[in-house]
Amino acid sequence: MNIFISFIKKEFLYILRDRRTLTLLLALPIIQLIIFGYAITTELNQIPFAVYDQSKSTTSSQLIEHFANNKYFNLTEEVKHQHIMEDAFRRGDIKLALIIPSDFESEIHRPGSANIQILVDASLPNEAEMIMQYAKQVINQYQSDIQSNNLNHQKVTITTKMLYNPQMKSAYNFVPGIIGLVLMLVCTMMTSLSIVREKEEGTITTLIVSPMNPIYMILAKMTPYLVIGLFDIIIILIISNTLLDVPIVGSIFTILFLSSLFLLSALSLGLLISSLVNNQQEAVMINQAGLMIPTLVLSGLIYQINNMPLILQYIANILPAKWFISAMRNVMIKGVGVEGIIVEGSILILITFILSIISFKRLKKIYRS
Repeated sequence: MNIFISFIKKEFLYILRDRRTLTLLLALPIIQLIIFGYAITTELNQIPFAVYDQSKSTTSSQLIEHFANNKYFNLTEEVKHQHIMEDAFRRGDIKLALIIPSDFESEIHRPGSANIQILVDASLPNEAEMIMQYAKQVINQYQSDIQSNNLNHQKVTITTKMLYNPQMKSAYNFVPGIIGLVLMLVCTMMTSLSIVREKEEGTITTLIVSPMNPIYMILAKMTPYLVIGLFDIIIILIISNTLLDVPIVGSIFTILFLSSLFLLSALSLGLLISSLVNNQQEAVMINQAGLMIPTLVLSGLIYQINNMPLILQYIANILPAKWFISAMRNVMIKGVGVEGIIVEGSILILITFILSIISFKRLKKIYRS
């Protein structure tokens, strides 16, 4: 029994002396609790929407005001042509569009019902369902208000059109996100582990005496995972299109170009992690608990980033997966071209550049020390 207690003391002393491991063990649960506690919410707020008001009447203005004054909606623009509204949907600037026909005011005073059309971005099926329910609540409130004035107003009927995913399949949402998670797992984790393993096994000394420039050695380690990552993307796209019936509306070239940018950012992040840790255990903990879980929650794959506290939104904006998943949805499901992902692509390039500079400087010191 004394021997058993001695071993327990030994393990505690080892953990207490290893400040990095101790920090990970204590800090990661707190970080994860905060992220999950504040990020996981099913409520939507400030949903951007546009209005195409062909009626230009008092009754149509009242309906628009009901939407604009509701906490769930945020009126971004009133368009004059339907193609402008369609472009806003493709760019992701709006999630809902309200189309009021020219005869809305006259129809609402006649027997029967007045019809309006609502378009919803259904690339995220669960979100689209909630948006539609919020819209119906606003319209019901509008009807109650005008009927309370004892006016002979008729019922407002809604014609709904779900854009990009009329069948409301969840695979449309998850496939782009799964691509991001798979690439993150393959590239970030495996790259960091490959370099850390050399530190542990002592084979790094072989690289030190090599005449090759350290930068080329680092690039040589990144290249296989880049190729494997691109191969994984092609396999996922084939399976999702043939088995899950997920359409690939956008250009394959654009998808591969965007994926390459994300792969480079993931590889650079893996290199940075490898330069910060001394053993594979620390690398795995950072990748799984400190990177994969926040990426899953803060990338916009499941939970809406706009509904999170500002601090979590700022953290989400520095995660490459957030920009990749958003752009991949637009390309795959909406058919957006390269010109439509310039912002996301530029941010991925910037993240890759910053991570690469920091990683190369740290790893060059390790190779030469």
